[in-house]
This record gives sequence, C-alpha cells and structure tokens, in this order.
Amino acid sequence: MEKLFRILEDSFGEMVEIRRYLHENPELSYHEVHTPKYIADYHRALGHEVREGVGGRGVVAKLQGAKPGKTVALRADFDALAIQEQNDLPYKSKVDGVMHACGHDGHTATLLVLAKALNKLQSEIEGTIVFIHQFAEEIAPGGAIAMIEDGCLEGVDVIFGTHLWATEPLGRISIKDGPIMAAADAIDITVKGKGGHGSNPSDTKDSIVIAAQFITNLQQLVSRRVKPIEPAVVSIGHIEALNPFNVIADSVKMKGTVRTFDEYTRTLLEEEIEEVLKASCYLTKAEYDYRYSRGYPAVMNHEAETNFLVEIAPKVNGVEELKICEPYMGGEDFAYYLQHVPGTFFFTGAQNPEWDETYPHHHPRFNIDERALLIAANVLGAATLNYLKEK
Repeated sequence: MEKLFRILEDSFGEMVEIRRYLHENPELSYHEVHTPKYIADYHRALGHEVREGVGGRGVVAKLQGAKPGKTVALRADFDALAIQEQNDLPYKSKVDGVMHACGHDGHTATLLVLAKALNKLQSEIEGTIVFIHQFAEEIAPGGAIAMIEDGCLEGVDVIFGTHLWATEPLGRISIKDGPIMAAADAIDITVKGKGGHGSNPSDTKDSIVIAAQFITNLQQLVSRRVKPIEPAVVSIGHIEALNPFNVIADSVKMKGTVRTFDEYTRTLLEEEIEEVLKASCYLTKAEYDYRYSRGYPAVMNHEAETNFLVEIAPKVNGVEELKICEPYMGGEDFAYYLQHVPGTFFFTGAQNPEWDETYPHHHPRFNIDERALLIAANVLGAATLNYLKEK
C-alpha cells in the first residue's frame, strides 16, 4: 500500500488540476458529452480497455493485472446540477446555470488519477480492476440502472464507492453496514377546488386553505403512523398558486419528497399520504391528483465488505478518524450496484477546518477541501489492492 500512497501523493497536483477543469466545464445529467469523452481519452492513454456509451453516456475502463484473480469495481459519477455558482473562484463554472455542487468533479478526478496510479502497479496486481464512470446520478432513474443492464458489472466480484462529504471534517471516513442512505421518492399533488373572488369565499372551495390543512395533517404521518424506530421524512418543498391578491385559487400544486429505509414504511407512506390528501379534500368536496414516484432505493451496504473496509481505512494515509455513522437521508443510485454484487459505500470528509462557513451539497456556494481527493483515492486504492491480495 505504501508504494501506492507515494504514487498518489506525487499525483495530487494532477488530481486537483482535473477536478478544477471539470468544475469549470460542468454538464447536466443526461446531457454529458465532453466529460465522458475526456474520461475515455484519459483511460485510453493509459492503455486500458475502454467502452464508451455504456447505458447511454457511461464509460467503463478495465485494468487487467499481470496475475489472475478476482475483479474489483470502483465507481465515480460525473454529472452536475442546474445551479448558478456563487463562488468567487479562479476555476468557477464557465457554464451559465450549471455547477458541480455535489462533488462529482472530485469523484471523477479521484478515480482517474487512482486508475493511473494502479496502472503503474499493473505487474503486481492479482486480478482485474473495473473503473465505472457513471452519468446522471442526480436525476432519477439515474445512470446506474442503464449501465448495469449494459453489462458494467459483468464478472465483478465486489464494488466500492465513496462520496466526498463537505459537511464532514477532512480526515474522517464515515461508514456503516446495512442502510446508509435512504430511498428517495417524489410526490406531485394538485388540489382542485373552486376559485372565486376573495371577497366572497362562501361560493368557493378554497384550494389554498385545503392545501394548508393537508400540509398540517401530513406532519402526523411520521410521528403517528411510522414505527418510532424506523427513520422517515415527508417534506413538501414546493407549493404554487399563482393568482392576484384578491382571488381565491382554483387549484394548488405541491411537490415534495419522501425518504425511508424500510420497504414496508415506504409503501405505507405512499398509501397514507393519499389518505390524508383525500380526507383534507373531503371536507369541501374538492378533488385532487396524486402521483407518487419511486426514486432510488436505499443504499444497503453489505456486512462483510463494510467490515473489510473498516479494518483497512484507519491504516490509510490521511485518515484521522473512522466513524460508524448514522444513516443519511440523502439518496444515491449506488444502491442499484449493491443489489447485484457485494460491496460498500462510504463518505470521505471534505470540510476545510479553516473555512468560516461550510455550505451543504446542492448549494450555489458548495465547495470541498481538495485534500479529500487524495484521501478518497488512498482508501479506494487500499481497499482494491487488499481485496485482490486476500481473495
């Protein structure tokens, strides 16, 4: 491992350079054109077997070791978000309204330079390493399903992945077995009342009042219908009723998110949200439209592979703390890979201790401490080499 760590440390400058190039040139989910070409060209220059257009816009590269053995897959995503960057940086996004606000530029830079480092150890590697560069993680159904259907996991024995986490301190690796990230679902609702003049509410079915009652009633679902030991979140994040100030709205549109870990709880909330909506509308005989869209399932880490990484991580350069974390309510389509092969997903702390304020993921001022890229590469590289050696 020490040899790998030295190579990666010497390549840290290239990691930062690649990350900043990608940060300046972000591409939205399902619209990635230049990024996958950049990735494929990088791997081809290393002599790796490369397949482009995997599942649509994905790239899969393969490094065959000098000796036979198992196959390890490493995954990084590369899509950006529809956010206008507000950071004042020399490598600020050059694309209006598009920004790497979740660290995927860092994920890609990490995996590319790790691939280059592992390539230098090809004569010592026992087995095969597959580098999965995934498009469209940010928008369901996501790129993972399509890439899996297109064979990115064929022959793979284990998969590892990480997410740079801006709200966790630099040097910390956070992980747990079982559920580590939530299923992420969406709800779309329209309350259909009867509009009218604000001065004569008795002739209306006030959709705004109905929507307000629904949102208030919704707060009881998690506290009174979900088992206390089962984490769950139901949040309405968007409400729209565009009317003049003196007009009672004919309809109200609402959108929200539901986060769960347990499939029973997921199904329960899908059904119960509609029951609350139906009851809220019944009082005034209003009507409604309700759509529940299932997004990514919960990320379920495998016990043996998680314990394997727990043993390795504290010995890795740059890791100062290993934390067995609580589950995060965010979603990730890495979940689909874990439904097909054993593996584990962990968080690499990327919070700069000197920054006065840290902005969360998907914020227009999101940023990471770039030293986290090296730590992530060290952990993924150590896990890969140790797994191939031990298995």
